[in-house]
Amino acid sequence: MTALKTHLLAATVVLGLAVSPAVADQCVDPDTLVFSIIPTEETSQEVNLYQPVINRMAELTGKDIEFFMPTSYSSVIEAMMNGWVHVGVHGPNSYVLAKERDPDLEVFATYAKLPGHLQEEGPGYRAVLITRADSGLDSIEALEDTVVALADPASTSGNLLPRVVFQDELDVPFDDYFSRVVYSGGHDLSTLAVKEGRVDSAFVATHRFDNVVERGLAELDEFQVIWQSQFIPQDPFVYRGDLCPELKEAIEETFLTLHETEEAQAFLDNVHSGRFVRMQDSDYDIIRQLAAATEDAGQN
Repeated sequence: MTALKTHLLAATVVLGLAVSPAVADQCVDPDTLVFSIIPTEETSQEVNLYQPVINRMAELTGKDIEFFMPTSYSSVIEAMMNGWVHVGVHGPNSYVLAKERDPDLEVFATYAKLPGHLQEEGPGYRAVLITRADSGLDSIEALEDTVVALADPASTSGNLLPRVVFQDELDVPFDDYFSRVVYSGGHDLSTLAVKEGRVDSAFVATHRFDNVVERGLAELDEFQVIWQSQFIPQDPFVYRGDLCPELKEAIEETFLTLHETEEAQAFLDNVHSGRFVRMQDSDYDIIRQLAAATEDAGQN
């Protein structure tokens, strides 16, 4: 069994690494594959949960697997673009941003969610605007001149959707409607900030909200949902396009057949999924449409 090696490297260190340019007609077949996920409050725990995935990837690819501990959504993007990370998990918006900067990146799969507290079944989720159930803030109108939390500037449900889709609910610019807009650093942190009264409301992803409840950090009845978005595709699993075809196939097989391995059941349970499903770049066109709307709004 291949041991999981965790790299606690700062993003600035990773960005400074020199990467030799690949020969145009030569695919990349590294001795060691570097894998990364988007950061959460419990990233260190998630590393342990990914161990069965790492073991299976090592078995099917015949490679040693190293884990890059990210500091932000952007650090995953930069590390993949620089060739340091070969396989990574992105948020939908951060994937689109990465793809624009490096067309060589390829999405190949995501997990299909099981139904949860707020989460619906399928390979997607919604953004929801939550407040404390006992706050008296039970409408969009009641939230005017209050403090709202967003997750991360590169987050789809925690920044892009609120600023584009939710904006249609307002008569003034998003930042002017609230007394203060803060970035918490993650959906779980936003949820806890609402619970603890440090912010009045927050935009969070349904599946990440459910995760906070499942971990016993909050109770469902402590919150109320003020608004929800349309269905958004789940976090894309991406590899570098310059990897050798046989290696890509082995990576895909790792995830698309993960549900067949008993060892990986704890991981699938953690993400409330029954299995991974194949995804393609066009599945994230809705994110591009949202991003385009943001750009248009900025030019008006």
